[in-house]
Amino acid sequence: MTKVLFVSNDPALFIEGSAVRTRMQRYAHEIGELFIVSRAPESCVIEEGPLMIKGVKTTKLGVVSALARAARSIILERGIEIVSAQDPFEYGLAALNATKGTAAKLHIQVHTDLWSPWFIHGGNALSAQVRMPLLNRVRRIIADRVLPHADGIRTVSNRVRESLIVRYDSRIPSPSVIPIEVDSKLPDAVPLPPHDFTFALITVSRLEPEKRIEDLIFAIARVSMRYPSVGLFIVGEGSMRTRLERMVHRLNLGNRVVFLGARTDARGLMRSCQAYIQASGYEGYGLTLVEAALSRIPIITTDVGIVGEVFKGFEEVLVAPPGDPAALATHIMGLVEDMDCRSQLIMSAEHAAKEHLAQNMDQPKAIALDLARLLEKKG
Repeated sequence: MTKVLFVSNDPALFIEGSAVRTRMQRYAHEIGELFIVSRAPESCVIEEGPLMIKGVKTTKLGVVSALARAARSIILERGIEIVSAQDPFEYGLAALNATKGTAAKLHIQVHTDLWSPWFIHGGNALSAQVRMPLLNRVRRIIADRVLPHADGIRTVSNRVRESLIVRYDSRIPSPSVIPIEVDSKLPDAVPLPPHDFTFALITVSRLEPEKRIEDLIFAIARVSMRYPSVGLFIVGEGSMRTRLERMVHRLNLGNRVVFLGARTDARGLMRSCQAYIQASGYEGYGLTLVEAALSRIPIITTDVGIVGEVFKGFEEVLVAPPGDPAALATHIMGLVEDMDCRSQLIMSAEHAAKEHLAQNMDQPKAIALDLARLLEKKG
């Protein structure tokens, strides 16, 4: 039995029956005892068998110190052996500060490709210029401070693992790779809103700068000159929505690009479309690519996350460089024109996704074993 503390920031932890809460309960049963400290609207404590969640009410500016204090208190009171932070940024720094002077080992989760150039750069000569948050530059500085102190590091893809090895070499322990858990159950198809598209694309994404939805809109503008009945459904919400809607209006694409907002039935909507497309500048993993493959629609994606690892370019997915709307447009037209290509991509991607999931069936157990290995290391 291992005593582990997670330093987190997920509001869904405090919702009874949520997918996140259920997943943490599974982790707790595999680990032995799991404690979680997380920022919350109100201070609270939730105890469910081997799982305890402590909500900490704090401001954004005070989150690192507040979570560090709460985590340190639990470390000392409960004899915590491992502290695992959900990122190498603010929560990694809180975990590092909490473990100083204690016997607890520091474990850092890296879910994003922070050393991709697109983590801080917002465009190139081929693409729209998207202002990336200044916070990303600060986060790189924090990661440089936190990761060399880690006793263990978990990444979600080989792409992220290799980027950390290139950056830090022997200054960090060899990172493990445990992919994100994906529900393999295929939902029923959900009808799309009324439209006149003969070829409907869909993207499912937070509407944030790194997702580069602008490049998708520019790609649709190019395609519509040749195929005016091709359209795009955008599922998701975020800080960029107003800007993106203005862009669609400016380009006269109001009848070609449809914003659906946040939807709980996104996978069902995928099944009613002819193709999935994403234009992310960077990804740690790429959950929606797996979901699209299982939904049996062809995929167009930028070269990010698990592309090249789970899905091979031009065998299972069509791949474009980040920041290249023209390449995305070329792939869209290729799918419109070539039904055989669509069929082959669908079969190949579905097979690759199922094989990937079969190799990573029991994520809670894999995480518990990964954490337990830290206690076997000396020092």
